Amino acid sequence: MKTLLSTKEVAQLLDVNEKMVYTLIAEKGLPATKVTGKWLFPRHLVEQWIESRTINHPLTPSALPKYPGLLVIAGSNDILLDRSLTLFNRMFPEHVAVFGNFGSTGGLRVLRRGLCHIAASHLLQDDRDEYNFRFALEELGELPAVVNFCQREQGLIVAAGNPRGIGAVADLGQPGMRIANRAVGTGTRLLLDKELQKAGLEGERIQGYQNEFSRHLDIGLEVLSGQADAGPAIRPVAHMLGLDFIPLRWERFDLLISRSRFFEPGIQLFLGLLHEKAFRELANDQAGYDLTLCGKMVFPQELASS
Repeated sequence: MKTLLSTKEVAQLLDVNEKMVYTLIAEKGLPATKVTGKWLFPRHLVEQWIESRTINHPLTPSALPKYPGLLVIAGSNDILLDRSLTLFNRMFPEHVAVFGNFGSTGGLRVLRRGLCHIAASHLLQDDRDEYNFRFALEELGELPAVVNFCQREQGLIVAAGNPRGIGAVADLGQPGMRIANRAVGTGTRLLLDKELQKAGLEGERIQGYQNEFSRHLDIGLEVLSGQADAGPAIRPVAHMLGLDFIPLRWERFDLLISRSRFFEPGIQLFLGLLHEKAFRELANDQAGYDLTLCGKMVFPQELASS
C-alpha cells in the first residue's frame, strides 16, 4: 500500500503549521482522504501536488528527435480526439499519430519533458472563466502555443431515466449514493472537486469517490452496468451509451504546443486537419461538442498570422 502521512507529517514536509494544512486542503486541492475518520495524505499524491505547483522548471533537452513522421499527443482523454487520430492516420499514411492518456496535468508534464509534440488539456482556472494558461505557465515556465480543439459539455452521467433523481452535484450527498470518478490530475476531476466544494460536500464521504477511471467512457460503462449511480464525464459518452446527462458547464479543450516545434510538419498537418470537412463530420453525430473555436489560435496571436 502507498505510504500515508498524518497531518503533522505533511505539515513537517511542507514546513508549515498544521492549521495551514487544512487551508491547503480546502483552497489549494492538497490530496487528502478521511477514509479512517481523520485526515490522511497519500505521500505520492502529495509529492505530485508539490511538483505540479513548481514554477521555473529547468529546461530539459527534447527527448523527441527532429520530426520523423511520428506525431505524439498526450494528455486528456476525448472521444473526438481519438477519432481525429484515426482520421489523421488514414489521410496521411506516411505519418503515424499516437496518443498517451495521462490526463490534462500529466500531458503538460510530458510536454515539459519533451516527450510529446502536443498536450491536450482542459484545466479550469480558479476564476472559472479561463482554461490551461496558469497551469501551463506553472509547469512549463512560459506559455506555449495554444490552439483550441473543441468546446465540450461536462456534467454528470446518470442512468437512463435518472432513477435517483439527481439534478445537481449537491445531490451526490444523498445517502447510499455511489459514484465513479476520474483520476487526480484530470480536468474532469478538477471540475468535480470544485463543484463539490461549492456544494459544501466532502468527496471522501461519497461512496466510490476513490474509484478512479482513466477514460470518460469507463465512467459511462460503470453507470450503464449499475456499478455507479453517477459519474463526471462529457455528454458525448451519455449520448453514445443511451444514458441521461446532468450538465455542469461547457469547457474549452485545447492543444498546447511548444513554440519551438509549432511549425513541424506533423503538427501543421494535424492542425490543418481540424479545418477539413471530414473532421467536422466526425462531430456531427455526437451531442456535446461545439467546434466554433476549433482550429483557432488562443495564444499567442502572432502565430495565428504567421
